[in-house]
Amino acid sequence: MPESRASKPPPLLFQNARLVDPATGSETLGGLLALDGRIADIGPEATFAPEGARVIDCGGDVVAPGLIDMQAFVGEPGAEHRETIATASLAAAAGGVTTILASPTTSPVVDDPAVVDFVLRRARDTGRVRVLPMAALTKGCAGREIAEYGLLQQAGAACFSDGGRSVANALVMRYALTYARGFDALVAHFPQDRDLAGGGVMNEGETAMRLGLAGVPGEAETIALDRDLRLVALTGARYHATILAAPQSLDAFRAAKARGLPVTCGTTINHLTLNEADIGHYRTFLKLRPPLRCEEDRVTLVRALAEGLIDVIVSDHDPQDVETKRLPFGEAEFGAIGLETMLAAGLRLVHSGAVTLPRLLAAMSSRPAEILRLEQGRLQKGAPADLIRFDPDEPFVVDPEKLHSRCRNTPFDEALLQGVVKLTMVAGEVVYEA
Repeated sequence: MPESRASKPPPLLFQNARLVDPATGSETLGGLLALDGRIADIGPEATFAPEGARVIDCGGDVVAPGLIDMQAFVGEPGAEHRETIATASLAAAAGGVTTILASPTTSPVVDDPAVVDFVLRRARDTGRVRVLPMAALTKGCAGREIAEYGLLQQAGAACFSDGGRSVANALVMRYALTYARGFDALVAHFPQDRDLAGGGVMNEGETAMRLGLAGVPGEAETIALDRDLRLVALTGARYHATILAAPQSLDAFRAAKARGLPVTCGTTINHLTLNEADIGHYRTFLKLRPPLRCEEDRVTLVRALAEGLIDVIVSDHDPQDVETKRLPFGEAEFGAIGLETMLAAGLRLVHSGAVTLPRLLAAMSSRPAEILRLEQGRLQKGAPADLIRFDPDEPFVVDPEKLHSRCRNTPFDEALLQGVVKLTMVAGEVVYEA
């Protein structure tokens, strides 16, 4: 990681920038000085460049905090054929993501302090951005026995999750929440009743019937979420629902927040910008877990994001190789890459007027930082200089061959997007520049 390198990065002054601080919702025109890895000055009066500083005239481009992706699969250890920390962090930097939460569902699973240490060391040696390991909620992510949270947290685990696997046993989930509360640790859980989801591969409804594919009802998510929220009320633990896609779940979450429960939730950029109709003629790159829902459900998710009910947007970056995706839809693996396109896809919502730019960036930076208790995610003096510069209006066509991930399973293949990242900075050091 940049912050571990011996030499300090030179000062850098952004001029004529549109400064967007999602932590406060403010937008101003002015400058920003990054010095010794932190924001030294910001605002209309920030025009002084120290000796040896690099000066960049942004020409009205946005300068904002770097994005924090709370769910991404980085491949190491054990799945380097799908992704590595080096390739994932390069894709992240190119997409404006400066911090990645790495999924624990590797091989071996991140359920031992030694594996946490391995991920941190690999990130330090080969990563361009910050990589924070998620540790397993249960041993082997098998859902039967809780992991050693104290030792894993001490080793550097940012939170506890079984990735895209749901803990089916309510008693195990209660133990997990109770134990996590003792360490003030965050439990990040994917709510899905696996039995009710069954062998479903897409949203249950007319489209699934027409395509002849087994469907997953929204209740598979809502029933598991309702159980989790009741257990949170029982235990008082900090809880984050990693991905919500069913509108029924939003009502339950709204009620839980109104009760003051320590709960937050996220959704993916795919579920905010795509729907089941985009699957078309069995496009396996859009086979996702949870499945893409109907257009009405997508619009409901966007409204929940705009009002602040949905706290976080994630890429759910899940690289899959050709052998697992070039199969009949029902047999193909779930998952899509998304680190590099998350911001540009999200800007669709801004250009359509559905959400404001500060609100979008808050769900991708300042709110994840608050949930994870990180310093990043704000444009304020003294904050870490994890920054991005991008033009929100510049168009481009997504070419999978030009993406930096090791795999090419993007749901936005050949899509026209707007929003080109021109520079990404981590701890004051430029790690990507277009």
